[in-house]
Amino acid sequence: MDVGADEFEQSLPFLQELVAGADFVGLDIEFTGLRSNLSRPQQISLFDLPSEWYLKTRQSVQQFTICQIGLSMFSSVEGESNKYVAHSCNFFLFPTTFGILDSEFSFQASSVQFLNQYGFDYNKFLKNGIPYMNEEQEKKIKHSILRGNWRVRSSLDKDQIKVVIDKVTQWLDLAEEGDQMTLPGISGFQAFEVQLVLRQALPNIWTVLKEEGVIVKKVSQPHRWYLEHASCDQVTCWKEQILLSARGFSVFFQMLVKAQKQPLVGHNMMTDLLHLHEKFFRPLPESYDQFKQNIHSLFPVLIDTKNVTKDIWKELRFPRVSNLSEVYEVLSSNLNPTKNSGPVIIHARQCKKYAETKCPHEAAYDAFLCGSVLLKVAHLLLQRVHGGAVHEPAFPQYLDVLAPYVNQVNLIRAGVPKINFSGPDYPSIRPPVLILTVKRWPGVSEHQVYREFQNLCKFDVRRFTRSQFLLLTNKFKDARSVLKEYRSHPTLQVSLYRYWRHSPNITCLLQVCSIVTTWSMIAFLLGRPSP
Repeated sequence: MDVGADEFEQSLPFLQELVAGADFVGLDIEFTGLRSNLSRPQQISLFDLPSEWYLKTRQSVQQFTICQIGLSMFSSVEGESNKYVAHSCNFFLFPTTFGILDSEFSFQASSVQFLNQYGFDYNKFLKNGIPYMNEEQEKKIKHSILRGNWRVRSSLDKDQIKVVIDKVTQWLDLAEEGDQMTLPGISGFQAFEVQLVLRQALPNIWTVLKEEGVIVKKVSQPHRWYLEHASCDQVTCWKEQILLSARGFSVFFQMLVKAQKQPLVGHNMMTDLLHLHEKFFRPLPESYDQFKQNIHSLFPVLIDTKNVTKDIWKELRFPRVSNLSEVYEVLSSNLNPTKNSGPVIIHARQCKKYAETKCPHEAAYDAFLCGSVLLKVAHLLLQRVHGGAVHEPAFPQYLDVLAPYVNQVNLIRAGVPKINFSGPDYPSIRPPVLILTVKRWPGVSEHQVYREFQNLCKFDVRRFTRSQFLLLTNKFKDARSVLKEYRSHPTLQVSLYRYWRHSPNITCLLQVCSIVTTWSMIAFLLGRPSP
């Protein structure tokens, strides 16, 4: 089910009911870009601590925006054991442009090409995107609206509103009191903006928003005063409605937050969480720890299916996979020993599209895959723990077996493989750091070192001293291979990095201690009286 700005407000009660009745919610987000072109020292690498990774990625999140959010609400079917129905919704989003709010964001060419390849509808994103704002933006616009200190910023909106005012003014010259006209094709919170401008500019009209458009009625000034103070249309109440429309998807975001008992499920969802915080809650803080606390307070139960499947994939000897669709295919195939006893998952009546068509990288479809993978892998784990003795399992049993993975979110290219949102991060389990000592290659750069090793394996490279570089990979076999090949190389010697042996600070300290000890001994010997 696709939801744009035109349908969103009418859909809210239905969506609220879906969230309230769901066992869990699958999430996927599409963006206008993923990684900004940072300078080399600012690019993410395996050397990064989680806090360093966060600060680097934070810059990209602030530069790009969300173009589509997919949510799939999974609910167990009453009266039928281990059967779930999925309501999957696509929300096209576009930043609020109203009054003082006029956001800037970037497009990344590769991301646009990627989404275009999978049929993404940019017209819906640009022309019918649901507005949204975070709490800081809401405070600013609320202050401006309630005080009346708002103004139209978009030149396009200014031109459109000028045309509307001219049209209404010409009509007023000929209209009698009580006559009315319709301004069609104006909807959403922009209709409120038009009404505010008209009411401020023309003292002898009144406006009402109806399904067919904005209705303009010619009235006397006493009648206008009465309408302004009528209980059904007081200015303050009316401006609150404007704010509600301008908040758009942020209203639904708050519904998700209030449903804290339900797990929020994603696949490689770290970037999704960063964008949820930045776009709907508050601007991302500089403090990594504060970010973790904020996300945990918003969503106390997170499950990253990438983290779950990565942990068990090799143990079960499933074929290697590279994306969410392939994970789903393996778990739905005969390779999964619990395929026939697993949960039955059906699509809701409004979402039959995905029952007939695969739509990879459409946000709602990927959100459905996230939820389906969660159920299938949870059933697999439950049967392994209990030796296949569990019949007709309920969702709380699935949650129990997934407990070790709760709030553990996968981290791509960093010093640790995952982030723990409910406590301290776990220590790194990456392969050891290697140190490369270069001889007879003056002026060698990090990029040249990277290219030297890329045919054998991929390493992140960081300069250590003028002639030494640190090497780090996420595969133990690659580290062993390079140690074997280059341990006795004539110009490129690789060995295990030892802090006490290789650290310049320790080396300097030992040299100073050696010098002090030597001079102390000399002084002692020279100062001894002769016999």
